[in-house]
Amino acid sequence: MLEELSIEGLGVIERASAQFHPGFTALTGETGAGKTMIVTSLHLLSGARADASRVRSGDAKATVEGRFRLATPDGADRGATVDPVVDEILEASGADVDEDGTLIAIRSVGTDGRSRAHLGGRSVPVGVMGRMTNQLLTIHGQNDQLRLMKPEHQRAALDTFAGSPVRSAVDAYRTARQAWIGILDDLDARRTDERELAQEADRLRFGVDEIAAVDPQPGEDAELAATIHRLTDLESIRTTGAHSHAIVAGDDGSVVDALGQVRSLLEAAGDESLRGLLPRVSEALTVITDVGEELSAFLSDLPADAEELDKLLTRQADLKSLVRKYAPDIDGVIAWRDSAATRLAEIDDPQHSITELESAAAAARDKVTEAAAKLGRRRRTAAKSMAAKVSAELGGLAMGDAALAVEVAPEPAADNDRLAIEIDGVRAHAGASGADRVEFSLLAHKGATPLPIARSASGGELSRLMLALEVVLAAPTSGSVMVFDEVDAGVGGRAAVEIGRRLARLARAHQVIVVTHLPQVAAFADNHLVIGKNAAKGKNRPHSSTVRTLDRDERVAELARMLAGLGDSDTGRAHAEELLATAETERTSVAAE
Repeated sequence: MLEELSIEGLGVIERASAQFHPGFTALTGETGAGKTMIVTSLHLLSGARADASRVRSGDAKATVEGRFRLATPDGADRGATVDPVVDEILEASGADVDEDGTLIAIRSVGTDGRSRAHLGGRSVPVGVMGRMTNQLLTIHGQNDQLRLMKPEHQRAALDTFAGSPVRSAVDAYRTARQAWIGILDDLDARRTDERELAQEADRLRFGVDEIAAVDPQPGEDAELAATIHRLTDLESIRTTGAHSHAIVAGDDGSVVDALGQVRSLLEAAGDESLRGLLPRVSEALTVITDVGEELSAFLSDLPADAEELDKLLTRQADLKSLVRKYAPDIDGVIAWRDSAATRLAEIDDPQHSITELESAAAAARDKVTEAAAKLGRRRRTAAKSMAAKVSAELGGLAMGDAALAVEVAPEPAADNDRLAIEIDGVRAHAGASGADRVEFSLLAHKGATPLPIARSASGGELSRLMLALEVVLAAPTSGSVMVFDEVDAGVGGRAAVEIGRRLARLARAHQVIVVTHLPQVAAFADNHLVIGKNAAKGKNRPHSSTVRTLDRDERVAELARMLAGLGDSDTGRAHAEELLATAETERTSVAAE
């Protein structure tokens, strides 16, 4: 629940704060006093777009601070909430919940349009704060009445009423639809890109043929480079190798012979120190012998003449041509060839691919059709229950025998609709939220023809219809904050009394905050705040507003003012006293239900 709201520099409010309590709180005040700014401040805490024009003239910024109670301060539940989404946001943002289980949210807007948000003492993006407060706070205004006339909002209201059965059906439908769209996209690309595919195939085929003509082997370029480097100075290399071999193991005074003589001398020596050198001499003799054998093998592998070099250079040129076109090295060229061959196999059989895709698309469409039909059935089941409950509420809101009809019908598909499906013999468009069109209609009385509310409902009837919907939609849950901004617009008399009674009933499970101009509604409130005007402090300064909690005697005076501006006259107070007493009695009976 919302416990406290502080506002600085917003609109006509210079500085004001208000304490809120459980139950039904009414906000009243003269026109222009700043009632709208209370709702605007809550919109800002809900992440609404910052508007620099809302900053009070002469101030550098507007600041709104709200304190929300998330948990009971009894120790065991301290810091814990009943909403897993709230817990997730708190943990991710690092926001701190106070020891009494409350959380502070702050939003500021500068004259330059820049906005800042803080949640639990941490600076957070505005969107994060909005996600958080939207879990706790629901704001309804006259714009909601206009949105209620749109089919997509009517469908959303029905889905909210239906709860988890429809939510799970919507999720399954969307998964199937997304898979279907992916296959359709592939199929369209296959059909429309045939020219590009043919050009791609020509390029790939040319490359594969060119590489096949050279037939490179893995690692061949590196081996070839080493061989060519050796052969570029063949005679010099041959001379160096032969001379080295002669020194090491030649017939005339080779190193091997010399080391053999040294070993023989040491073996014949009688001195132990000299004989101790024998292992090292033997090791040296082994190494020199191995070097001699390797030099011999090297010389035997050298070509007899330089003609071999020309062949290798030609081969290297062919390999470099491939590397220049297809990859950084020969191994990469071979990999490109293999990949190109696989791609060619796909392109060269387009009709086979199209046939497979068409079959896959048909199967995916059948899954979407099945999911859409299941979703439609669940919506129609929920629509009957919702219409009955809302109609019962309308009867209690002084609308006589008026009733709500909720129709769920297939959304018609256009002739060229790529997402057309057929449900029970009817072509329908598979939209993002299903293939259903939901329409709310109003029956003026029993037996009357249902007419869409967009064409038949007056402003007052829309207000009462929206309130009836809220009462029905809010019934399964409790604990949230519901704010109504002049939901009673266009209503008066007995209907206003019924609205007050319904708001009082709604406040049994929710904290309800209502901005109203009707005394019949305000009289039902558990708490009453009045927004008043203060005179301007300077010539160039606008007037300021204050927010004040009324005691019972002050409530009587405020209700008297609201009753046609009767003020503190005896007649006005008598009417106000009677209205308040009647509402208190009614409120007691509502609480006892």
